[in-house]
Amino acid sequence: MSTRRNFLKTASLGAFAFAGLSKESQARPDKKSIGLQLYTVRDHTQKDLAATLKSLSETGYNFLEAASYGNGKFYGMAPKELKKLVEGFGMKLNSSHAGFDDSVAQQAVDAHAELGVKYLVLPWMQVERPDAGIFMKAAERFNRLGEMCDKAGLKFGYHNHDFEFKTTDRGLGYDILLNNTDPDNVLFEVDLFWMKKAGYNPVDYFNKFPGRFELWHVKDMADTPGKEDTEIGAGIINFGELFKYKKLSGMKHFYIENDNPHGNSLESVAISYKNLRNILSK
Repeated sequence: MSTRRNFLKTASLGAFAFAGLSKESQARPDKKSIGLQLYTVRDHTQKDLAATLKSLSETGYNFLEAASYGNGKFYGMAPKELKKLVEGFGMKLNSSHAGFDDSVAQQAVDAHAELGVKYLVLPWMQVERPDAGIFMKAAERFNRLGEMCDKAGLKFGYHNHDFEFKTTDRGLGYDILLNNTDPDNVLFEVDLFWMKKAGYNPVDYFNKFPGRFELWHVKDMADTPGKEDTEIGAGIINFGELFKYKKLSGMKHFYIENDNPHGNSLESVAISYKNLRNILSK
C-alpha cells in the first residue's frame, strides 16, 4: 500500500501542475479523444456543477458522458441549459447514461435528442439470478429502444458490469445480449475493468464481435485481493495493449471512469488523464 500512496502523492502533484498549463502546452495527437464519465466526480457535480466543469476543462478533458438523468432533465437542468453550460467551458457532451421505465422511454429519447448527444446508454440492468430468459427479454427491450433512438437520430448502447458474465443454460448473459440484438441499432459500451474483473479478455470479445463496442469505459484495476478500481496507471491493466484493438472493436469514443475514487475525485481524474495521455502517446 505504501507504494500506491507514494504513486498517488507524486502523480497528484504532477497532475495539478499539469492542470495549470496552457491548452497549447498540453496538446498531443490523442488529446481530443479523452473523455470522462461524470459519475466519477458526482460528489462535486452535486455541490457545484459549473465549478466542476471548469476544473475538468482546465485538466484537459474535451468530451463528457452525463450520469444524472431524470424526468426529462439532466442534473436538474433542461437539456439545452446543460448543453450551453458544458459548451461554455469548451467541452462537449456526446453520451449520457440514463435509466428509465418503458412508459417514459420516449420522453428520455426526446430529452437526449434535445441535449445534442450522439449516444443514449443504459448503465445497467436488474439481474437477480443468471437466467437466460432475463437476458433474452433485455435483448428484446434493447432492440426496441434502439429503434426509438435511431428514429430520433441517436444511438442506443448498453454498459456492462460483471454480472452479465454469469453462465446460464444458454451461455454467458453478455453473449446472449450480443447475439440477440441488432448491430445496426444496439451498440455496447464495454467497461474494460468489469470485463476483466469477471475473468474475460476484452480482446477476445473484439475478435468475436468486431465493431460492436463503439464506446469504452477505461478504469484501472488495483493489484489487491479485492481488485478495486483505481486511477489509470496505478493498477495492472495494460491499456497500451488494449488500445491497439480499438479499430477492431469499433471504438469511436472512450471515457475515463472510477466508481470509487480515493480522496478528491477531481484530483483522481486529473491523475488518470495525465497518465492515460502519456500511455497513449507512446
